[in-house]
Amino acid sequence: MEAIMNRELIRSKRACRVLAVTVFVILTALSAFVRIPLGFTPVPFTLQTFFVLLSGSLLGRRLGSFTQGLYMLLGIVGFQVFTGTGVGSLYLFGPTGGYIAGFVLASFLAGGLFTREKQGWPAVFLKLLFADLALLFCGTLWLKVILSCPLSQAFLLGFLPFIPGDILKIIFAAAIHRKLRSRIKAAIY
Repeated sequence: MEAIMNRELIRSKRACRVLAVTVFVILTALSAFVRIPLGFTPVPFTLQTFFVLLSGSLLGRRLGSFTQGLYMLLGIVGFQVFTGTGVGSLYLFGPTGGYIAGFVLASFLAGGLFTREKQGWPAVFLKLLFADLALLFCGTLWLKVILSCPLSQAFLLGFLPFIPGDILKIIFAAAIHRKLRSRIKAAIY
């Protein structure tokens, strides 16, 4: 049984990369539908950042950022993948546009920070936290621009309310990263 479980089902690294990118695009899109509106901010709480961070940390900066860029492109061309089933390039000019652009940056940062194979839980957590804070910063800056408000108000609307939930998502992402990183890396590289 052990031999069967450890056997590679797909031998082509290229096919594994395509499958991994496809899976993370789908997971990012599906997690947009796990949406909790917050009455005091135009930005809802979603599970998307969980998969954004995982895509970067597990696939690496190149494939992770490509995955999130592809997710964004699908939404721009008309697939209903954005939060609240929004579509098209105009959606990016709404309150969540900065976060969606931040998906690409956060995935790139998360992938770039994991160069060593084995890392302790605190290091994984801190690296994912750094990438998540970059994502939140992108969203906050965009809110400042579209709402024409002071940075302090944008911080209260688009950054601070998401810290507790994002810390929970980072804890789970770090645990999954530590379990799957070496296996996924061996499959796609």
